[in-house]
Amino acid sequence: MSTENPSFDVSLQLIDGFRFLVDFGDFGQLVTDEPAPLGEGKGPNPSKLLAASVANCLAASLMFAVQKFKEDPGKITAKICGELSRVDQRWRIEHMNVELTLGNAPDTMPHLERALSQFEDFCVVTQSVRQGIDVKVTVRAPDGSLLT
Repeated sequence: MSTENPSFDVSLQLIDGFRFLVDFGDFGQLVTDEPAPLGEGKGPNPSKLLAASVANCLAASLMFAVQKFKEDPGKITAKICGELSRVDQRWRIEHMNVELTLGNAPDTMPHLERALSQFEDFCVVTQSVRQGIDVKVTVRAPDGSLLT
């Protein structure tokens, strides 16, 4: 997806332990934390933030791809599951499985097949993350039937 300004800033400040205040400027703040035993689990950890970014970007990209054809995908929902494993004795995110579900029936979108064939390419975050993490994406109709 295109952006008018290709640079962005986010600031972090340590609160205590492993808890950070993340400042998004005009968009507010968020507290992150590591789960026990390192932190206290008082906020999402960086792995969950990455997962949310991937799922959000894919959902927005699917919306964009469908709306390019002046069609309405409805209220898209997304679920993502990440898998950690040991790589060279360190925890790494090796896989993410994303499931997007359309809000409207596929037969209301004549160009859906074309949108499905290209929407992942619009997702800046997923295409960047895929250089190091395997990301699998499925899209379902509102009735749960598999589209991709």
